Amino acid sequence: MKKVSLLVAAVAVAMSGMVAVASAEPVMTATDAVRGVKHSQQVKPQYKKRVVRLITNEAPGTVIVDTVNKYLYLVEGRNKATRYGIGVGREGFGWSGVVKIGRKAEWPTWTPPAEMRAREARAGHNLPAVQPGGPDNPLGARAMYLYQGNRDTIFRIHGTNQPWTIGLNLSSGCIRMVNDDVADLYDRVPVGTKVIVVGPGNKQGNVAFDDRGIDVLRTIFGG
Repeated sequence: MKKVSLLVAAVAVAMSGMVAVASAEPVMTATDAVRGVKHSQQVKPQYKKRVVRLITNEAPGTVIVDTVNKYLYLVEGRNKATRYGIGVGREGFGWSGVVKIGRKAEWPTWTPPAEMRAREARAGHNLPAVQPGGPDNPLGARAMYLYQGNRDTIFRIHGTNQPWTIGLNLSSGCIRMVNDDVADLYDRVPVGTKVIVVGPGNKQGNVAFDDRGIDVLRTIFGG
């Protein structure tokens, strides 16, 4: 009888350990994952950060977001830009306009909207009311909040630790970049930077830009 009691106690301890491990795992959400897509730690080659020849009349320092082709450009000078791959969520894909970076945050806190929490609950995914910043946060390592005047548009350029989502239309979220890329952009653009989001509806107005592809000489030699 004593042996049976010891066995039961051991099983209970093991089970409690399993529960503790399970509860410590990051929560996977529709915002943070794309169902049915193979997970990989590699960004597809066409979406890796590149120096490209970009023909545009926009001033250096301007950010151009092409939500259709899934690229974000940082204009750097005459016929030169850094191009980053992006993933575009439902909120980002259906919108276009001219805004500015009104606020920036490192390892931002995520507060999912009530509608999103309700939608995900119906699908069996319980989202937290507030998720602190960190490696498992859907907003990733950095966030740049897009404003019109002094008003937050609710659109963001933010990071992700799931590279397989770059180049895709996502179920939720705005404009996402891999963490290394969003941190690089974050360091290079100040609050007040002009951001042109080119998407459906042409609400961004008449914006001309032509991506002529990788600038091989500048990629090799810089400048």
